[in-house]
Amino acid sequence: MASQQVVRYTLVFHTPLEAVETCKAAIFAAGAGRYPGPGGYTECCWTAVGTGQFRPGDAANPHIGRVGALEKVEEARVETLCVGEDVVRRAVDALKKAHPYEEPAYSVYKMEDF
Repeated sequence: MASQQVVRYTLVFHTPLEAVETCKAAIFAAGAGRYPGPGGYTECCWTAVGTGQFRPGDAANPHIGRVGALEKVEEARVETLCVGEDVVRRAVDALKKAHPYEEPAYSVYKMEDF
């Protein structure tokens, strides 16, 4: 009988630079960034800096900028591994609690193992 593979996910999120370390600490505490295997690697991620933009709508309560005005912000894009659906769900919940934005930008991708 073949061994059961745990499903892996990539969590990607964007955050203003002043909140990067807070968001990373939250997702890592939830179990994100741990690689399976003998190395015992933890807190693994990839981070790049770029420019995000958004225009808050009439009902928004923006952390940065003001309603109706186009805002451009230097942000970090962070990518990390989550092993198991329970881990990615906990990491997303932790991210939402730690992130300063009203609506954090994030994506979750299910990975294939070839």
